Amino acid sequence: MKKNPDLKKIFQYDLDPSKICRDLRLALNKKIEAKKTLLFIDEIQEEPRAITALRYFYEEMPELHVIAAGSLVDFAIDQVGIPVGRIEFLYMYPMSFMEYLAAKGEKNLAIELVNHPPEEAINEAVHIKTLKLLGPYMAIGGMPAAMSQWIAREDIELCGKVLKNIKNAYEQDFSKYSKTHEIKYVELLFKQIPSIICEHFRFSNLATHFKKRDLEPSLHLLEKAGIVNQIVKSVGDGIPLGAQADFNKFKLMLHDVGLTQAILGLDLKDWFIDPEAALINKGRITESFVGQELLAYSNASDKHRLYYWHREKRGAQAEVDYLIPSKHKIIPVKITNRHGASLQSLRQFLETHPQSDYGIRLSIHNYSVIQDLKSFPLYAVAGIVDNKERILEFLSS
Repeated sequence: MKKNPDLKKIFQYDLDPSKICRDLRLALNKKIEAKKTLLFIDEIQEEPRAITALRYFYEEMPELHVIAAGSLVDFAIDQVGIPVGRIEFLYMYPMSFMEYLAAKGEKNLAIELVNHPPEEAINEAVHIKTLKLLGPYMAIGGMPAAMSQWIAREDIELCGKVLKNIKNAYEQDFSKYSKTHEIKYVELLFKQIPSIICEHFRFSNLATHFKKRDLEPSLHLLEKAGIVNQIVKSVGDGIPLGAQADFNKFKLMLHDVGLTQAILGLDLKDWFIDPEAALINKGRITESFVGQELLAYSNASDKHRLYYWHREKRGAQAEVDYLIPSKHKIIPVKITNRHGASLQSLRQFLETHPQSDYGIRLSIHNYSVIQDLKSFPLYAVAGIVDNKERILEFLSS
């Protein structure tokens, strides 16, 4: 509705589905037929009454297929509410690295990365090629508008402008959909969280005089909207991970690494000149990328939460970057940024969690297995998740 704001008036006038369809037919000169038409309402947050109308489509015209999408939809839902059981939610994320490879015409490579066993090193020429393909993705991220520009033109300056436009659009939408007293808190968090991603979060670490009680509701709103994701500390003894989580201890990441770097104003040339060195030197961006990948490959019907493990023992602290459920067990995942980096944290987790059969290391290095530690390249996050069938179904289409 951003492209055609006059359509908002159709929902402002009446919430009767038959009248809405009639007026849409006349305004757009398009047929709308039950069981044949898919009515797609994009940027639905532009008119909150359109969200309310979804209820009446469900109750009074269930034979018409209706999909709605938009940025900051949860901000608008907070204003108008939504009836329980009337709407089915699907959670969408930025394009994954596998989707990027498919868009680049590298479907065969993507399928191989999903299936490749860690016991066998991939050919070194393929390994180097894939790291080079990962570089632009790390710079641009997975926001469709930026990614489509890169696929079409490979113009990094143009992609940077697109990302800045996305950033500006978010900030404009905050002022539209946030409650008046919350706007300054939402904007502050949006600007400052990129500088502290994947660190243990404390409100006191923010450069502001605002208190936790002021900022916390706005942080929850950004998380609910999918712009910010929490990585929550969990004991990691079993599934579900949330049952043993300490929700007062968490890290934060923005939903897209490209947007994160655009907000920070970082120089992106390193991702193109030497992606291997950049993956090592920009450790928190790399860690955020892994979280972004894990979310992208999760079940779209459920809002997925990320977890990490941290042992707070004086003189013997240990931390695992991510915990992932796999076949009813918990797998610890550690991201290492140099060859020969200590894997002591993975060892300590496995020693204290005998129900976990193995740990995973993600790095710039090739596949390998040493005892109960499986090493995957950073470009192969899709190969460590349980949801491989869905990824392969997409890649085979």
